[in-house]
Amino acid sequence: MSAPRIVILGSGFAALTAVRELRRRRVGADITVVSPNPVLTYLPSLIWVPAGLRRAEDLTIPLTGFFARHGVRHIAATVEQVTDGGRRVHTSGGVIENDVLLIATGGRYIRKLPGIENAFIPCEGIAVAEALRRRLATLERGTIAVGFGANPQEPSAVRGGPMFEFLFGLDTLLRRQGRREAVDLVFFNASTQPGQRLGPKAVGGLLKEMERRGIKTHLGHKPLRFAPDKVVTEGGEIPADLILFMPGLTGPAWLSESCLPLSHGGFVAADATCAVQGLDDVYVAGDAGSFPGPDWMPKQAHQADLQARAAARNIAAALAGRPERETFRPELVCIVDTLDAGMLVFRDTRRNFALPRLGPLHHVKRMFEAHYLSAYRAA
Repeated sequence: MSAPRIVILGSGFAALTAVRELRRRRVGADITVVSPNPVLTYLPSLIWVPAGLRRAEDLTIPLTGFFARHGVRHIAATVEQVTDGGRRVHTSGGVIENDVLLIATGGRYIRKLPGIENAFIPCEGIAVAEALRRRLATLERGTIAVGFGANPQEPSAVRGGPMFEFLFGLDTLLRRQGRREAVDLVFFNASTQPGQRLGPKAVGGLLKEMERRGIKTHLGHKPLRFAPDKVVTEGGEIPADLILFMPGLTGPAWLSESCLPLSHGGFVAADATCAVQGLDDVYVAGDAGSFPGPDWMPKQAHQADLQARAAARNIAAALAGRPERETFRPELVCIVDTLDAGMLVFRDTRRNFALPRLGPLHHVKRMFEAHYLSAYRAA
């Protein structure tokens, strides 16, 4: 009898964590990973690219060795469609059949606001972050506007944490360079309490930190459009020479052509075990999925890892003929980095706390990066 075929879509955090967990549990299936390139881009450290602390080669990790060690076949292709109850994946390189499917491709940013091309979306990837660094170097004086949005159909699909990090990091960098007095920083958001998913104490701390640093705020007004020299909101205009904006998230574009059930926000609808609703042997982990849980449950790498472990354990159980009962825990862990320090925020179903700005936390975040990537950099 041939080994079962597991196909994993994506090569980011959730996909790689699933591979490690499957092999750790001695699942002897044929595992195929489908992604455009056999690399991991370490997105959390994009916040350090504008300051020159990280460059493309630091954050792009080749995965050829990792795949070889774990007996994984990689197919370089983009996903176009999933059909036949998940059993067939249509890609730019042809159709791939499977016995078990795990969707871990991540989400995509909603680019519907008019003039969005006038804003940098720094977490889209290394190329955008490096373009931001070059643009910042040419800005002698003026105003930088920084903000983020949400998915109106699924408010939890927001990634605001990195934008606080870009904001505070830019302030620290400009002060180091002696340019802060010539450059204004303005933070804008449709909410009067931005970052609510981090918890009330964290929101208060972030706003106080903006006030301490002399960062202006434009809160409670929905952004309407972007122009080359301004942000237009329902509450007025913000003159801006440089705009950083993180839109809300939705699912991959190919979902509209697939057989998968979708949430109101456009993500793959899953249950607490990461199984896709109504389909057999199809799972989702990370930003591509919509899961039951508290409204603060984050779209972040740590949560994607927790979901991927649960999915992999349930796949292992199903292949062994055992019940699939593993659920993931909702958990938010975030160090809001300021380039020279950090503020730790933690939240789960029982606790929520935020530590004040501490210098050592910047180094803790760098140490975690090195530890996390060591599993993929090993020869």
